[in-house]
Amino acid sequence: MKFGEAVDLLNDGYKITRSGWNGKRMFLYLIKGSELAKGLKYGYGEYRGEPVFDNFIVMKTANNKIVPWLASQTDMLAEDWEIIK
Repeated sequence: MKFGEAVDLLNDGYKITRSGWNGKRMFLYLIKGSELAKGLKYGYGEYRGEPVFDNFIVMKTANNKIVPWLASQTDMLAEDWEIIK
């Protein structure tokens, strides 16, 4: 599938990967800011100037680490995105 479809699936809670990635067992998922704040027992922006967590995409790497992720040009143009089953 194309990148845009993959992003829609991330927003729906799916984990996705690319068949073209060298490191197997790597995948992406979306962390919802509201869930992160809740898990950290952090405020929800109700006070003036308090930061609010936004949603962001992370990658589970082949060596089992969670890292922030940004799409490369190759990733955005790829058509080999798949849902993790």
